[in-house]
Amino acid sequence: MATITQDTTASDHALSEATGSMQLVSFHLADETYGIEITKIREIILMGEITRIPQTPHYVKGLINLRSTVIPVIDLRARFGLAENELTDESRIMVLNVGTRTIGIIVDAVSEVLRVTNDQIAPAPPTVASLGNEYLNGLVKLDDQLLILLDIEKILGEEAETLHAATAGM
Repeated sequence: MATITQDTTASDHALSEATGSMQLVSFHLADETYGIEITKIREIILMGEITRIPQTPHYVKGLINLRSTVIPVIDLRARFGLAENELTDESRIMVLNVGTRTIGIIVDAVSEVLRVTNDQIAPAPPTVASLGNEYLNGLVKLDDQLLILLDIEKILGEEAETLHAATAGM
């Protein structure tokens, strides 16, 4: 079954390259709108019980049990150095495929699925290089705002491997 999923993802990616467009899931953190390619997202779930684990970075909120799979959860606000916020009815956990691992991120709210063309995506300006430009795939120009397109592999890749090793026995 994993092979079928990977083949579908690969064909979706090839299709998006051929048509010059991609699908993104947009979400909010603080006052900004971010996006992640839909192919990286496994599912979006309501906030639930998170089991804390000791001696982890401050942005690692703990573990969840999702259909008998233990998944580490990261607060993306804390990971980005933003002020922590109380969880609301709009808060969600986005379950992502990062490399060969599954990891959850807490976001303030999930907005919508967008199809954007390559013409709408601009590279991040070099002036933001010191602000984490290596984590950006670009800026998406929407009608009334900019959406920050994240490279989730670069943001969470190493952490996904570290967290998996730390939770392997659980």
